[in-house]
Amino acid sequence: GWTNMPDWSAIASNLPVQKTPEDLAKRSAMFKQWDPNGNGFLSLAEIDKGLHETMGLDAVYNCKPALMRAYMASKGLKKGKKGSRDDDYVSRIEFRMLLVYLQLYFQLFHIFAKIDTGDDRRVDVDEFREAAPSLREWGCPIDDNSDVTFHKIDKDGGGQILFKEFAEWAIVNNVLEKFKDSGEDDE
Repeated sequence: GWTNMPDWSAIASNLPVQKTPEDLAKRSAMFKQWDPNGNGFLSLAEIDKGLHETMGLDAVYNCKPALMRAYMASKGLKKGKKGSRDDDYVSRIEFRMLLVYLQLYFQLFHIFAKIDTGDDRRVDVDEFREAAPSLREWGCPIDDNSDVTFHKIDKDGGGQILFKEFAEWAIVNNVLEKFKDSGEDDE
């Protein structure tokens, strides 16, 4: 995968997502730090900047697809009043779920980056064929002819698997649990 990529699984494990008093305190401080204008809502730009500053992650700029998926999944989870901006931003109530989604998507991004040997943020059919044996070992549902699975994942038919398509397929097929069970994320 991409050269000089951080270990997204390790980064994900450092996010305070548990429902413990310690993680709640960390989340509270983190939200305040990420919400510089104190309006109780986080924009995508504030989340991006917060991750960069809080976790010292220059590499977060290489991980925009994972960040975008987590942002889209978490904003609007708690439905706001009609006509309000609650559904366009991540509220304090949604913040823990944002971190949970960031954890999920960073880990999926870690797997995706391993498959994307061309470092172009897309997986072509040759890269997928090359990764198919490992994906099978991890228990992923890959057809005997991996091209069949490739085309199932490539929803838009563009001839490349984008992170969004990979993530949707991976979530439906519980790929992350299979990846963890295989011990592959211990590197």
